[in-house]
Amino acid sequence: MSFDNRYNGKKNFDKKRQKKGYGASGFGKTADSYHSSDDAEDKSLILGRNPVIESLKAGKLIDSIYINSEAGGSISVICSMAREQGIVIKKVSEQKLNKMANGASHQGVIAMTACAEYVEIQDILDIANKKNEPPFIIICDEIEDPHNLGAIIRTAEASGAHGVIIPKRRSASINHTVFKTSAGAAAWVPVARVSNLSQAVDTLKENGVWIYGTDSSGEDYKSVSFDGAVGLVIGSEGFGMSRLLKEKCDFLLRLPMVGKITSLNASVAGGIFMYEVLRSRMV
Repeated sequence: MSFDNRYNGKKNFDKKRQKKGYGASGFGKTADSYHSSDDAEDKSLILGRNPVIESLKAGKLIDSIYINSEAGGSISVICSMAREQGIVIKKVSEQKLNKMANGASHQGVIAMTACAEYVEIQDILDIANKKNEPPFIIICDEIEDPHNLGAIIRTAEASGAHGVIIPKRRSASINHTVFKTSAGAAAWVPVARVSNLSQAVDTLKENGVWIYGTDSSGEDYKSVSFDGAVGLVIGSEGFGMSRLLKEKCDFLLRLPMVGKITSLNASVAGGIFMYEVLRSRMV
């Protein structure tokens, strides 16, 4: 099944559930589950042990689960089910959960639902192949700010990228903040979420994709051609690319900086590079 079909199927399914009186999480307001109508972000949360367990049983699209690191009982059951489904588990403090729940009862666990289903790297390569275009893929290396990730996805869609790859750990995920910041582009750009970015890069290389890293030590971006298959690595806001990914890059590119500030916001820098790829292909 294609990415578009899977996404549209989920969207239609959610609309049917809402017509039947279910909330955005699939549960109404109960002591165990709370959703604020005033805060769009709250609508992505499932609070309480039983609602989270039932959501896991039903195969609901869950992005990550936050648990109190000191909680016991059925929390272990939730963790086991989450691991079986490949869902990221984040151990946080009771204070963090209280803040997320905005005063509602959470019983030591909060699940965050996903806005769209993740795809495999091969799905992204297949999309490029069906369009008879060389792959153009954005690789986000520890972009933790959801607003930055949303902006990157928005530009990726506008510049013709076939997909985005993000890591499971130390990265923002496709939650409602990312979806909103992307202005809906997250509904159109396939996103693969991988356990190991280094292995993902190896997979791309095996499929003929050249890896371009963005780094201040690289050569001027205007001196490089992007005619072929492109995997563009955008480093984290504070630390840039990881050492291992940097070593795996075929090219390292930099933007000229003539002001007092020596770096750009990750989404801004990424946008310049993405449009340079588009410009090269249009020429």
